[in-house]
Amino acid sequence: MEYSKFLADRTKYMKASEIRELLKLAEQGNVISFAGGLPDPATFPKEKLSKIAAKVIEEQGNFALQYGPTLGVTQFRNILKQFMRRNNVKVNDNDDVIVTTGSQESLYLVSKVFVDPGDYILVEAPTYLAAINVFREFGAKFASAPIDENGMKIDILEKKAKKLLKEGAKIKLIYAIPTCQNPSGVTMNRERRKYLLELAEELDLLVIEDDPYSFFSFKPVDAEPLKTMDKNGRVIYMSTLSKILSPGMRIGWTLANSEVIKSLELAKQAIDLHTPNLTQYIAMEAIREGVIDEGIEKARKLYKEKRDIMLNALERYFPKDSSWTKPIGGLFIFAYLPEGIDTKKLLPEAVKRGVAYVPGQSFFAEGGGENTLRLNFSYPSKDLIEEGIKRLGEFFKKSLGR
Repeated sequence: MEYSKFLADRTKYMKASEIRELLKLAEQGNVISFAGGLPDPATFPKEKLSKIAAKVIEEQGNFALQYGPTLGVTQFRNILKQFMRRNNVKVNDNDDVIVTTGSQESLYLVSKVFVDPGDYILVEAPTYLAAINVFREFGAKFASAPIDENGMKIDILEKKAKKLLKEGAKIKLIYAIPTCQNPSGVTMNRERRKYLLELAEELDLLVIEDDPYSFFSFKPVDAEPLKTMDKNGRVIYMSTLSKILSPGMRIGWTLANSEVIKSLELAKQAIDLHTPNLTQYIAMEAIREGVIDEGIEKARKLYKEKRDIMLNALERYFPKDSSWTKPIGGLFIFAYLPEGIDTKKLLPEAVKRGVAYVPGQSFFAEGGGENTLRLNFSYPSKDLIEEGIKRLGEFFKKSLGR
């Protein structure tokens, strides 16, 4: 039976996520995996969540085990608003929240509601691979601007956007991870945040602020959320509990003007009706009881130690003329090897040597980045970080003939 003839046209935009494929390697005990963006299981509050789950089912089981509203459990949505305010995210009177099945669903809903085939989205280079994939699935095109230690270069983005508009292109959105970015870990400075919002206003664009990692800033930094700086309701803010509580619970959310949330609600109704009530109730109690705040502090300290180990190992073992980001937070370091090396082609051999990473070119929406790779420091143990970077460094030096 030839099933391909039945496929919808939209499937031609679908592409397997290299990260999801590489996550399978984490299950192999003989591979040191820097591939996924996995939290350290040591940060999971297993005992406390076990007690909370039992309490929720015993005391609120009639509601927690039932169907729920598409927007999410009302009590939980209110708790999320309080949680965001405590973390310096401005919640306006005309804003609303929708609870999603992870922040990936937030990206999908926004794409379904706003993106038509051929629409342009302005992004960082590099940017989050899974965002590229979902935007591409809806037929989006991309214009990107490079990053440096201060985040996306908005002046380059402006030139590209205005050139596209003169050529008759339709631009809808700017997508950015301004704080502790994935995959680079860099944080956009205040001047560029202000510039980005001014550009969105001038060109009449919406801004998607993806914010999963700002909880893990290792030092004080002026990183006011774009949502808080926004004065005109252009920013659609999304975040998740995946990194600060548990990815297995699949809890994310989107905060935006209520008119935007209404459209996202209609889109979600056709996808999964609602995010599971049980995990919403458990997450709500975890916030109320301070479990999440305790977990953030624990993870922040642990991830800083792991970042420092990886940075020191990179200095010792990686080839000369390599460079890498020095993130002030988050879960990742992005490395640049000498030109001429292709990290995607080298990956299978690296895996044979017992270490995995994500080739960097997948994070560049307009192509390029063949000599780059993303390294996750949150998941591997401290000892394995040292050993894994050593293996990679020796392998890359050999590949370069050094």
